[in-house]
Amino acid sequence: MSKFQFPSAFTILFALIVLVAAATWIIPAGEYDRTFSESLGRDVPVPGTYHTVEGDQQGVIDVFMAPIAGLYNPETGEANAIDVAVFVLVIGGFLMVVTHTGAIDAGIAKVMTALKGREKWMIPILMAFFAAGGTIYGMAEESLAFYALIIPVMIRAGYDSLTGVAIIMLGAGIGTLGSTINPFATVIAANAADIAFTDGIVARAIILVLGWLTCVFWVMRYAEAVKTDPAHSLVADMREENRAHFLKSGGDDDLLDFTTTHKIVLTIFVLSFALLIYGVSVLGWWMGEMSALFLAAAILVGFVARMGEHEFVDTFIDGAKDLLGVALIIGVARGIVVVMDAGKITDTILFWSEQAVSGLGTIAFINVMFWLEVALSFFVPSSSGLAVLTMPIMAPLADFSNVARDVVVTAYQSANGLVNLVNPTFAVVMGGLAIGRVPYDKWLRFTWPLLAILAVMIMIVLSVSA
Repeated sequence: MSKFQFPSAFTILFALIVLVAAATWIIPAGEYDRTFSESLGRDVPVPGTYHTVEGDQQGVIDVFMAPIAGLYNPETGEANAIDVAVFVLVIGGFLMVVTHTGAIDAGIAKVMTALKGREKWMIPILMAFFAAGGTIYGMAEESLAFYALIIPVMIRAGYDSLTGVAIIMLGAGIGTLGSTINPFATVIAANAADIAFTDGIVARAIILVLGWLTCVFWVMRYAEAVKTDPAHSLVADMREENRAHFLKSGGDDDLLDFTTTHKIVLTIFVLSFALLIYGVSVLGWWMGEMSALFLAAAILVGFVARMGEHEFVDTFIDGAKDLLGVALIIGVARGIVVVMDAGKITDTILFWSEQAVSGLGTIAFINVMFWLEVALSFFVPSSSGLAVLTMPIMAPLADFSNVARDVVVTAYQSANGLVNLVNPTFAVVMGGLAIGRVPYDKWLRFTWPLLAILAVMIMIVLSVSA
């Protein structure tokens, strides 16, 4: 009898598309009237205007079109996740070009020599960096660029690929969960709730700090166990395969020759990521500009390393090819939301949520609100999309339960952040796991106790704040 294997990410996501399509035949179609919000720059639902409409049940053709529509709208040509997919492919090419020079492996060897015996302190430092990105500007898709940088360092330090994935995904995720000034979550939600975005910032800062400490403890405990005994790794069966994949050069002795070319290449490498962060947080860059940045950086590295034209192009294409599966996963994940919106059941689910919290007492209201936002986040993983969808409806309901609207904003963003640590409909999760070569079931096994701890902590803070 063959041993059961957990389905791949593609199978899980396609099964979810089928389930959501089936739901459009069961859940009544409905819509809220919408009005344009000057402060948000987009249409928002109007409370009290929900009404049923003629359904558009999704069939077999829609199911197979969903992964395509997840990348772009075939009817209008409007981009959905195609920009993220292209960014991933360009990142793959850039990283392969840099790796081909030997600079990354040589740099890792130097870092490991300098940190001998103190490698574990990289974990809280790196997680603080990613948490800062999450809380300040909602670091998400752009975090995909860091996996190929962090994971080899962790493996060379004696840990595993899951440790590297956890540092980035939990670090940036807990930052977004505890967003303080994140314009893509806190600011949009506060505007939609008609309050100042600074209202409730203390509670969100408490959630951020407590969440970061909890996640750091969780990752460090696991990493030390893996370093002490590699058999404790949840991806122990992939140990040699992952080492061969992420440490593409030969043995450690080959890494010690840190040449001037290596230093220049690594300088370009680091400056590219610094410019990425500055561009996103200050200049308003998004996927197009980010892709162009790494394309230009790859070409510059090719010149510095004196690669021939054919060598550079072949290397870049090989790198993009390595991440082709990740790019496709992003499209399939987005296809779930496409099917739900096309079937016109998104507003119905929101209406049911509105009915569920009406008339509840203070503590009951905010905790039910939290769990409703958890459920809605599965279907609407985008923090800005969920804010625009739910806050115009949910925030006014808080007035009737004597709950401050800023607590509702905190409930929304912490729920969305919690779910997006494991959400299979969130392209950042599935993409990051694919890059890190961590099966989804292993990630769930690693995170589920942590999710329970974080959920209890969030509910306590919300109950006190209410």
